[in-house]
Amino acid sequence: MRIFLLIIAVSFLPIVCTGAEPSGGGIGAGIDTISDNPYPDLLMDSAEDGLFGPDLLEEDPYVIDPVEYYGDPVFEDDYSFNEPPPLIYDPFEPLNRTIFIFNDKVYYWVIKPTKNIYSAVVVEDIRRALGNAFANLAAPIRFINNILQGEVDDAGVVLGRFLINSTLGVFGLGDSAYRDFGIEPRRADFGQTLGKWGIGDGFYICLPFLGPSNIRDSVGFFGDVYMHPVPYFSESLTFDLAYLGVSRINLLSISPDVYDELKRISLDPYVAARQAYYDYRRSIIQKHP
Repeated sequence: MRIFLLIIAVSFLPIVCTGAEPSGGGIGAGIDTISDNPYPDLLMDSAEDGLFGPDLLEEDPYVIDPVEYYGDPVFEDDYSFNEPPPLIYDPFEPLNRTIFIFNDKVYYWVIKPTKNIYSAVVVEDIRRALGNAFANLAAPIRFINNILQGEVDDAGVVLGRFLINSTLGVFGLGDSAYRDFGIEPRRADFGQTLGKWGIGDGFYICLPFLGPSNIRDSVGFFGDVYMHPVPYFSESLTFDLAYLGVSRINLLSISPDVYDELKRISLDPYVAARQAYYDYRRSIIQKHP
């Protein structure tokens, strides 16, 4: 019963509607604590091998490298097309935009000031050590999901990192697995697992406080809540909520201000956040990191 209440309450934790920490990522399941930027570069070239795609007479032709193929740079200026991204099904866009605006206000009025105060009070080294510990405690999420995805080797890496960091890393405060042995993290969450099983996105939803998601990843998020060990060892819902709240504020304090940058460079932040979220999720589902 307490875990059910935790699932409801976790929906009101401070996660703004950005592409930075997708709700499908579970509770610390996708954090790369060894990187200055724990999120992947969504702008990296993802074109497949080959010079061009479909026939130019087809409905949606595109040419990946017209200069190399045609030897004519003029062609690139006039007739070069990029492969169109998959469509995002957003039937409730007016409602989602309203929630996006609400999340935006919560971010600037509550979350960001709280993060700034927290960053001023707690030095960066301690915040990064706490980030390591939070990520280490979330290891069961990554371990179980790697098993479910059939990634047995990666599951072994997750288990090995957990054992090393829990001992040599002093309860996970240090990342000895990477620093001393060069063992890099492996991410996995239940939304990713469902995607690898062939379950589609469903329609897009912007959740209050949690931010960008879709039907599949929302189910995945709550599945990850059940996999997190803290609620099973704690006897207090208040402690559980405090743990989750501090872990989120701490994560924001050591992460780049992705949302601020997204708003600065985009004409429509709602569309940009939605696209960034889908690009991120598809990148980790289509190829295992």
